[in-house]
Amino acid sequence: MKKSDREIMEILEAFDATGVAHSAAPLCDADPKTVRRYAQARDMGRLAAEPVLRPKLIDPFLGKIEEWVDRTEGKVRADIVHERLAAMGFTGNERTTRRAVAVAKARWRAGHRRTYRPWITEPGLWLQWDWGKGPAVPGPDGSPRGTLLFCGWLAWSRFRVVLPTWDRTLPTLIACLDVMLRRIGGVPAYALTDNEKTVTVEHVAGVPVRHPEIVAVGRHYGMTVHTCVPYDPETKGGPEATVRVAKADLVPAEANLLDAYGSFAGLAQACAAFCEVVNGRVHRETCAVPAQWLETERGRLHPVPDAPHTAALGTTRMVNTGAAAAPGLGRGRAAGPGRGRPARPVHAREPAGRPGPLPGSSAAAGRDAAAAARQGGHRGGGGVPGDRRRRPGVADRGCCRGRVAGPGEDGRGGRARRARRPSRGRCRAGHRGAGRPVRRR
Repeated sequence: MKKSDREIMEILEAFDATGVAHSAAPLCDADPKTVRRYAQARDMGRLAAEPVLRPKLIDPFLGKIEEWVDRTEGKVRADIVHERLAAMGFTGNERTTRRAVAVAKARWRAGHRRTYRPWITEPGLWLQWDWGKGPAVPGPDGSPRGTLLFCGWLAWSRFRVVLPTWDRTLPTLIACLDVMLRRIGGVPAYALTDNEKTVTVEHVAGVPVRHPEIVAVGRHYGMTVHTCVPYDPETKGGPEATVRVAKADLVPAEANLLDAYGSFAGLAQACAAFCEVVNGRVHRETCAVPAQWLETERGRLHPVPDAPHTAALGTTRMVNTGAAAAPGLGRGRAAGPGRGRPARPVHAREPAGRPGPLPGSSAAAGRDAAAAARQGGHRGGGGVPGDRRRRPGVADRGCCRGRVAGPGEDGRGGRARRARRPSRGRCRAGHRGAGRPVRRR
């Protein structure tokens, strides 16, 4: 049992009065060996309260344990260390090894402890975003379908934006960024997020390689996209807290007593109401209203472009002018009989589910003219205005009867030529008993 400071003082006083441990022991109500131990410790210049370090069997191997702990950055297991020490001649038990490894890890962590410094933000500089799992709502077919919550915020004003989505693909991400920037009313200088494949393709020698589409988005809006350190959410604590608060208030649970959402529109309305509440009340850290600070921060933001990035409108692909895009075709492929005609860029998303030309493009202006030309017959007279390439004229369903129009029928003075023998099946226009399309040599 350890003696208190008062008892140690009485033991030393009794020893000084008698000079003999056996005589001083009855005076201080202690054992003679205890009196002798404290008297010797005082003569050696050590504090009487310090424990006496005794030699251990593992002392010769402490240097090797510290080496393994430092090499693995404090992650090595004690049972693995014990196996290696046993092979080196250690005869102690595993409990002794575990105690030594615990002490070595504590010393290593004390020398490599992470230093936290307050992040002093500037207005108009940083935008951060992250994703969170949202509630399940009825999908287009009526069955429950999982949703995602896009959570972004401005670091200085603490203004937050939460948007519900069905997925987290690249077009969805770009659309959410466009909506957030327009709600904020400006574009900050930097944006920080996780290392997702939609943002970072890979890491080469520890350097992140950005997705080319994200680089184009940053160039379009005038901001630089950065990513945090991999597997280190502490470098992005602001969006993590935004996601946690949004899920606590929007996802139905027993703690918030929320009912299930009846539709995706209901979830979107709940997200909009949540943003109005959190942006209109006093923030605990800044002691100010984020919506009021946003008015001040807008003076330091860059203007938002009038037109959104094309990827925010859907997947872009090339489709021939005289063909309709078939569903499911990827980028650069087209369907229909009009192969070889001038291609035009279209979006895969339209209200009716059909691809449409880019806003403001020349293809959009000539869409009606091309549709009227396609109604004139299967590869027959008429075409897109401005297309001067020669085509074989077809008279009396020549594609099906194997006859090319004669001179004067196509309006070009071309000479009639015999076509290949028709085969069974249908032509490209769907006529029965048609052969292959006739081509001019």
